[in-house]
Amino acid sequence: MRDSEFKLLGARRFLPLFLTQFLGAFNDNLFKNALVILITYRLASQSPVRPEIMVTFAAGFFILPFFLFSAIAGEMADKWEKSGLIRRIKVAEILIMTLGVAGLVAGDLWMLLAVLFLMGVQSTFFGPLKYGILPQHLNKAELVGGNGLIGAATFVAILLGTIVGGVMILKTGGTPLVSALLIACAVAGYAASRLIPDAPAGAPDIRPNFNILSGTVTLMREAATPALLPATFGISWFWFLGATYLAQFPNMAKAVFNANEDVVVFFLVTFVVGIAIGALASNLVVSRLVRTGMDGTRHVPLMAVALAALSVEIWFTLSGLDRSETLIGLSAFLGTPMAWRLTADLFLLAVAGGLYVVPLYALLQVQSPADRRARTIAALNVMNALFMVLSALAGMAVFAAGYGVADLVAGAGVLGLGLALYLRSRLKADQALPE
Repeated sequence: MRDSEFKLLGARRFLPLFLTQFLGAFNDNLFKNALVILITYRLASQSPVRPEIMVTFAAGFFILPFFLFSAIAGEMADKWEKSGLIRRIKVAEILIMTLGVAGLVAGDLWMLLAVLFLMGVQSTFFGPLKYGILPQHLNKAELVGGNGLIGAATFVAILLGTIVGGVMILKTGGTPLVSALLIACAVAGYAASRLIPDAPAGAPDIRPNFNILSGTVTLMREAATPALLPATFGISWFWFLGATYLAQFPNMAKAVFNANEDVVVFFLVTFVVGIAIGALASNLVVSRLVRTGMDGTRHVPLMAVALAALSVEIWFTLSGLDRSETLIGLSAFLGTPMAWRLTADLFLLAVAGGLYVVPLYALLQVQSPADRRARTIAALNVMNALFMVLSALAGMAVFAAGYGVADLVAGAGVLGLGLALYLRSRLKADQALPE
């Protein structure tokens, strides 16, 4: 029987990892969004490249380490005790953030981009550890709840880091305040990591392959098994769709409504709160399915259909709008006829996303062999990064062809119907999440 996942927050086998992950995700997004705002409004003169191109480059620069170093990160996480590796990564975060503070104070664009890359490297090495360690500290019946808490906390941290970094950095005294937060969160994350219980190595005898190309090819080939592919593709599709929506919130606000940045933040809050609720509710849904003798992932293909249907509904909502001739704020936006319909659409889509993705993470952990679980997560990180890049390329292609935001989100959602059919046929009863 699955108890409430919130009981895990009182357990040392979970809470320190939860706090470590939350603080790290907050710090990543605090720095990234402060940098995006600085590039847009202050640092563009240091580069001959247009600010919007530099912002896009910065996003890709953060993702690049996932392609380069995921293979070695997964091998290291399987070879050595995990809690010790996490502590070393958190020490590295303190050093990286110290360099980031120096870059903020100096206003040096290239130093800040180097720090962004190093943050991507750190995240690459932390990912296989945080998801690989959960099955060692939680029993199988707790995995959905634990992943739900981690997922909800991650998106809340993304939201808070995005808002705080974007809003504070240009204010008077913003640079010292953001700098202090970066260092404080890094130190607090290290302190929390000190309390994570030991997690023995899954494969202490493996020899890490430091050849980036061959290591990555081997990593992806060994992870491409019939048992792992459904969850891997399913999770990566979630990040494709999520990246598409998150990237289009500014365009949705400005191009469709002619609304200001407050509406962008409102969309972001609605979306993140919905995903967090869906992630937390997934434990209840899976528990009820298992108690009735059903596969704990039975609802996942249905949620994929819901994501497609809601994306099409958003197309109808946006297509029926008349754009304001003057720039409007949040209160004026909420007074428009379609505002609450769109808000409900985004919220329900996000809830469906949380219900959809959390059981897939738990399934991937359960299905992964214990001696290569971290490498399985590392392969997932490569796939996630690839799908997010494809999301950006798809967006550029759609806009280049003369279509709009509504067409992009509807098209992305409809593509998910093929995935729903794939998951319906591949998520078998013998892959049920156990009670």
